[in-house]
Amino acid sequence: MSDERPSPEGPATFREVFAEREYRAVFAASTLSWVGDYIAKAAVTLLVYEETRSVALSAAAFAVSYLPWLVGGPLLATLAERHRYRQVMVLCDLVRMALMVVIAIPVVPVEAILALLFATTLANPPSQAAKSALMPLILSGDRLVLGLSINGSVGQAAQVVGYLAGAAIAAFSPTVALLVNAATFALSAALVRFGVADRPPAMTAEHRSHLLRETGQGFQIVFGTPVLRAIAILVFSAMLFSVVPEGLAAAWASEHAGGLDAGTAQAIIMAANPIGFILGGLVVGRAFGPDRRLALMRPLAVLSPLVLVPALFDPPPLVVALLAALCGFAVAGMLPVANGLFVRALPDGYRARAFGVMATGVQVIQGLAVLVTGLLAERYRIPVVVGVWSAAGVVLMSLAALSWPSRSAIDAAVAAAQNGPATATRRPGTAVPRPSAGGRSGNGRVATEEQPGGDPVGGRPDEPGRQRHAVT
Repeated sequence: MSDERPSPEGPATFREVFAEREYRAVFAASTLSWVGDYIAKAAVTLLVYEETRSVALSAAAFAVSYLPWLVGGPLLATLAERHRYRQVMVLCDLVRMALMVVIAIPVVPVEAILALLFATTLANPPSQAAKSALMPLILSGDRLVLGLSINGSVGQAAQVVGYLAGAAIAAFSPTVALLVNAATFALSAALVRFGVADRPPAMTAEHRSHLLRETGQGFQIVFGTPVLRAIAILVFSAMLFSVVPEGLAAAWASEHAGGLDAGTAQAIIMAANPIGFILGGLVVGRAFGPDRRLALMRPLAVLSPLVLVPALFDPPPLVVALLAALCGFAVAGMLPVANGLFVRALPDGYRARAFGVMATGVQVIQGLAVLVTGLLAERYRIPVVVGVWSAAGVVLMSLAALSWPSRSAIDAAVAAAQNGPATATRRPGTAVPRPSAGGRSGNGRVATEEQPGGDPVGGRPDEPGRQRHAVT
């Protein structure tokens, strides 16, 4: 890859990002898949409820999409490292298309629908990991950061559009909604197949060991190198607090509607964070240059839980929504920079595995945050729970900000990753790594395969960040 340190002349532009033909293909394919997924979630939830009149089974149909990340996300993401990224993405889209067509058949029983949904979502980790690993091969420098910011904002917008469209279509016919989702996967597969270059696998057959061992190396490189670990802590901490208003929205609106209809209050609170995220990603990504965005990371990290602390005073739903939107804005201003640093500091051949670790962590952290605050809300008032939880987040984020690596450490980590993993993560005294599969990086140097997890040679820490929808 070329020199990817922030450019001093200013931020990348949307024109520069969308000028890349491959990025346009991946962007369009991802947007279609995201919208289709949320349409299907709304449709399947309604379909299962209509068939069973069971709220529990309807909720299970919604929640099943998260299970693959929890039970095997890193393992499934590791598969993407073994194969061509384009091939992985296309195959996963075609598998999901076929399974959605089967689910749409009216005679399929509810038990089979849940099983097929689970099988469908098993394709998510390898597909998303392949896309994440592909991004720094398509975009470089500040264009990568802006591209990730666009992806994050559009992903949030797709959630809002998909749920609204899914509810509308499903009210007419859940089967039609599921077939629409199948069609989006077919179009996505075509866009990737004909719009993305075919690259060799990041890991060749001779460098494979055992799938579990390769997955373990993903954990080692994320948590065993100081800068990557700092990014992981920052991202996980942000997820720990930003999701709480959305997760408690139904109960919060029911108990503290403030004169509004409970359903309206819930919708306002749930939509606020995604809207704030969209605005934050686009405004911060476009209005500030690379150096300024990097400098803003720490204050935005502290601000994300800080803006939720006033929930202690039991404000009305519209104010709660404003606080949630500000939190989303702060998180979106921070995450793309963290993600860009993270992928640039990862050696070629580890990006998909590292994505699996981060995406799974984001899913688990978000689930735990909602679960714990929900249990606390059984004993204490929701505004008190959210306010105190967020105040604890300010302390945690302040500690993460104080321990953030220096700029020189970040630059050294990016340079070390570009020069090859041997200098980035090899412990002193270990054998020199074998050449990695995956060919050459963009700067013409051959990428190498190493045993990750140690401190960098010379004590220089390794480098930053990956994302929510981590996870992307």
